[in-house]
Amino acid sequence: MALDASPPGWPVPPDGGWTADDLDRLPGLPEHTQLLDAALVFPCPQSVFHERATGFFGRQLSTAAVQGLDVLCRFSIDVDRQNRLEPDVIVLRERALTTLEQTRVPATEVVLAVEVTAPDSISRDRETKPLKYARAGIAHYWRVENEKGLAVVHAFELEPTTGAYTSVGIFRERMSVSAPFSMDLDLTAVDARRGRE
Repeated sequence: MALDASPPGWPVPPDGGWTADDLDRLPGLPEHTQLLDAALVFPCPQSVFHERATGFFGRQLSTAAVQGLDVLCRFSIDVDRQNRLEPDVIVLRERALTTLEQTRVPATEVVLAVEVTAPDSISRDRETKPLKYARAGIAHYWRVENEKGLAVVHAFELEPTTGAYTSVGIFRERMSVSAPFSMDLDLTAVDARRGRE
């Protein structure tokens, strides 16, 4: 039996692929669509763990951020003309926010990018995005993974002579760091189960 459904009206990329500016102009794109190597990356449904971890790090970073820095969740950053990515949480310089209507900031104004991995994003979060964030000069990168229902944070800092990230630790249960500012986090508070005390 043939289906009567018409094929989706997927946008056809121009020669050379999409650019960062196109994300603001293309009609009908799902919220949180990203641009990776001139190709559109559509968002997948997120798990409870992903949403709770994103909220947890957004709140904790907002509370601890020093003067001159701000925190946004799921906000678009221009890495370059062919890459407009959306980390789950960013810490950025306040000066980058010039209007309440803006939809993105340059990666050069971001000091920390946090990605909470999901089944569809593991390879991007472990391999592709760290390379792009490092090349853009983002000084700190945290990757949050779900390890049997508990958050594990892999923290990296940009090594200025190589321009690549180096590990500053893998944190379970508790995370204490001094950069980009001092924080002491109880990672057991990131919990995918409701009502746990």
